[in-house]
This record gives sequence, C-alpha cells and structure tokens, in this order.
Amino acid sequence: MKKLKLLTNIEESYDELRYKTSWPTKKQLLKSAMIVLIASVIISLILFFMDQILSHIMEFVYTIGK
Repeated sequence: MKKLKLLTNIEESYDELRYKTSWPTKKQLLKSAMIVLIASVIISLILFFMDQILSHIMEFVYTIGK
C-alpha cells in the first residue's frame, strides 16, 4: 500500500513540474545567473578586504604586546 502511495506522489510531482511550473526563459536564466555572479564577487571582495583589515589590526596588536 505504501509503495502505491509513493508512486502516486512521484507521478503527481512529475505532473506538477511538467505542466504547472513556469520555467524561466534562457534570457531570464542568464540574467539571473549574472546577477548572482556579480553579487558573489562583490560579497567575496568585501569579505576579503575585511579579513585583510582585521589581519593587520591583529598583527599590530600582537606586535605591541612584545
């Protein structure tokens, strides 16, 4: 009985993905991917600079203590 319910769920999921889901066009997909890529680069640069600044601050603090 559970196997039949599982198969029914799989069929319903397939039907929903196939007929009820609106998939983005290639243009929309490329635009979204570019936005994600640009945002990722910006965030990684911000984190890199924050890490460098904190690294220099900690190096300064540790050299004063010697």
